[in-house]
Amino acid sequence: MSSEAAWPLNDVPALRLAYSSAALGAQLLASPCEVAVEWSSDGVTWTEAPDGRFLRIKRRTDGVDQAGVQRYELPGYSWMLRKLILFPGTAPLVDGKRAFLSATPGAILRTFVTEGQDRGALPLLTIDFDADVDSAGDAWEKILTIHYEPGLDLLTTLINLAEQGVCDFRMEGRTLRVFNADTELDRDLATGAAPIDLRYGRDIVEAPDTGTLEDAASAVLVVGEGGFRQSFVSSAGHGPWGRWEMYVGQGGVSDLGTATLLADAAIKHAAGERVQRIRSVALTEARWLPLRDYQPGDRVLAPGEGGALESLRVRQITLTRDQHGVVSGNLVLNDRLLERDLRLARRTAGIVGGSTASGGSGARPAPETPVPRTPAKPTGLIVNALPYIDSSGFPQGQITATWNPVTADASGVALTVGGYELFGRVNEVGAPWFLVALTQAGDVSATFSPLIVGEQYQFKVRATNLGQRGAFSDSVAVTIPDDPYAPPVPTAPQLATRLGVVHVTWDGLGVGAAVMPSDFARVRVWMQDPLAPGWAEIGSLYGAGALVVPGLPYGADREFRLTSVDQSGNESAASTSATIAATQLVNGDAATGSITTGALAANAVTAAKVAAGAIEASHLAANAVTADKLEAVLALVSRLVAGNPTGARVELNSSGVEAYNASSVQTVSVSAATGAVAIIGQLSTGTVGRRIVVNPAGSADPEIRWYPGSGTNYARIYADTDGAIVHVSGLSPDTTRRSQVIQRGDEWRAQIYDPATGLAGGGYMFAKPDELEVGYNDASANLHRFRFTSAAAEFKGKWTFTGSEAGLIMRTVSLSGGSAYNVLWTFTMLTVPRVVFTADNPIPDRLAFHMRTPTTTQFTLRSSESSLGTPTAFTVQLNLWAWRM
Repeated sequence: MSSEAAWPLNDVPALRLAYSSAALGAQLLASPCEVAVEWSSDGVTWTEAPDGRFLRIKRRTDGVDQAGVQRYELPGYSWMLRKLILFPGTAPLVDGKRAFLSATPGAILRTFVTEGQDRGALPLLTIDFDADVDSAGDAWEKILTIHYEPGLDLLTTLINLAEQGVCDFRMEGRTLRVFNADTELDRDLATGAAPIDLRYGRDIVEAPDTGTLEDAASAVLVVGEGGFRQSFVSSAGHGPWGRWEMYVGQGGVSDLGTATLLADAAIKHAAGERVQRIRSVALTEARWLPLRDYQPGDRVLAPGEGGALESLRVRQITLTRDQHGVVSGNLVLNDRLLERDLRLARRTAGIVGGSTASGGSGARPAPETPVPRTPAKPTGLIVNALPYIDSSGFPQGQITATWNPVTADASGVALTVGGYELFGRVNEVGAPWFLVALTQAGDVSATFSPLIVGEQYQFKVRATNLGQRGAFSDSVAVTIPDDPYAPPVPTAPQLATRLGVVHVTWDGLGVGAAVMPSDFARVRVWMQDPLAPGWAEIGSLYGAGALVVPGLPYGADREFRLTSVDQSGNESAASTSATIAATQLVNGDAATGSITTGALAANAVTAAKVAAGAIEASHLAANAVTADKLEAVLALVSRLVAGNPTGARVELNSSGVEAYNASSVQTVSVSAATGAVAIIGQLSTGTVGRRIVVNPAGSADPEIRWYPGSGTNYARIYADTDGAIVHVSGLSPDTTRRSQVIQRGDEWRAQIYDPATGLAGGGYMFAKPDELEVGYNDASANLHRFRFTSAAAEFKGKWTFTGSEAGLIMRTVSLSGGSAYNVLWTFTMLTVPRVVFTADNPIPDRLAFHMRTPTTTQFTLRSSESSLGTPTAFTVQLNLWAWRM
């Protein structure tokens, strides 16, 4: 007998079994059955492992094999979930798909199971989660709006949800257990007082690594919606053969923040060599045993790059028993980079709509009517918020909103809508709504960025139909999360001692030559006495360089380590520590005054011999430091600080001149490399009264504000993410209107709008390379406009006229017999109008109408029977058009 069992994380396990037909119990495998794999560390107590139940599905035999060996391939019990499919249900389908609106993973999966078992499918399967809590009893963390094709099986659905980071799953016997992602199946066994540490020679006997650069790239082009294109280059630089490029195409993406998220995931995945780590375990000598001490999904300490122990996640356990009864095994392990890639892939799947509906609604359009019908209220709005790092290294927020397609008007009659409008605002009472995104028909998702991290925003969506806007959906509030990822762990500090001080040097990199990310802020330098443990921060480094530590006792060991911190305050784990003892200048130190200038050789006192802070202003005579005492070029190897070294300060360092506020957030930068000047934060011409404020605090876009003499009714100009310049006025005296001008490379727009709703509220003008539109629009759908293109001009809306300068005149005249009528213009026109008219009601064929004696005030309308002594009776309505030449 021989067997091999593999347990992958979030997938179907597999068992291969070879068994002689003449062996004991062979008849049990002769027909379909269940096989349980159990483990024991003492041969007495046996335990069935999670995902340890297998199905005898496939077998192979060889008729000429005299040993009668039967070979079986048994998938795990979860394989049978593919035999339960989704039926259409009772609710109407949307584009042929069944909708789950604002549903938890438990609600979706439980629907599959309960409906299937009601039909008699998989009667032995049990579940221990519901629509509210997972299998651990914790509330579900994710809410989804998703559409599934009838016929989709439960296993495919479950694996898809796991790949998107929605849940983790495994079987225990015949019970399907589903958990919030990265919780129960992501135990951290690599830390604590007794970590699971797999070591060479004891637990690990082989450690093959397979690496490839096939997918490497250092630059990415992101192509999105409407001609959106943006290129990104890795901060780590190019590889040994120069720049390698890759392409990411994703419809629906039109903002820089979303493009940055997609590019960041692509670049990090392609940042370098991809390494698969397989570790063979010695089960007879090992201290820690698979299944007993650790399971798929757990994090353990195991040899990683170069054999150093690091936290690695168990992605698969494989155990083999050969024909001699020898049991062996191996592990597939993911390091932190591969786990990060998986998180980024999950995040990208959510952005590009991997769990939302796509395409049109499939509803049959009802015949159009003269007045556009009002679309129904959208349902199922969900908003997913993510952080990203912008090109300046600061955290920003991005949202992806999805909702259910609207397929009917407000009365329930089928309707194909023209598109959707997504609105958002800061989640405060009375805060104005602003238009976030417009989508085309069939597109039920939208993205937007940048947003302020830590801020709460509220969103709502509505459908539009030929200018007619429907009711808003229920609003959804989200908090923009901050960047949760710490920078790489720094490399170990390099220590040197000379002349009584210690130099702590850092090469500017993370472990494994990792380049620090764009939001890197600094490394904190820590020190402790090994004999009296207790780490204390003694300074910071803002890039590769050295920190000089004076005043240490001679001959006493001091231990140093580093941690890296980013702009969001995330801090890495500590680096490997290093230990050194300060050495004396001379034996017993020099007596006070024993070393004079005459005892020093020329150039004996160099920078390396002077402790940081040892020479102060009081030690220098007036005018003692002159130009001839200084070298032509002074190279700065540390930093000069005015203020609090870790708080509000101005400093000169190897990067240039920098300023920080009390929270140690950078506000000014003058680059030593390029001379570029960056002012980070607000710049104002004053604090009160009429003033100009550049880049005001809290603004989402680059912005300039003009404040009046008092109050906060400011006007502003800002640039959005696609290079448009937007001019916004202050509020009108009654606070109901603002005016706005938007200038893009291919668009110019001026409009009046209502700031309380963000909706149109008056006149507007809209110009593009192929059209010009001028008109009036408001929230009540009163639209009157002219549109000009290279092909023609058109007008939509109602028409009226007033005043003597009117160029077009429209009248309706009712006639009821008689010989003649005088039709008044109601105004004295500047010139005599020309007139045409048509009959609106049927009239006898014998009748014809004509006009006579037009003037600037009126004209006479007569019929073909006006000359009769007794004109015949008739009733007719004439529509008149007139224009002035």
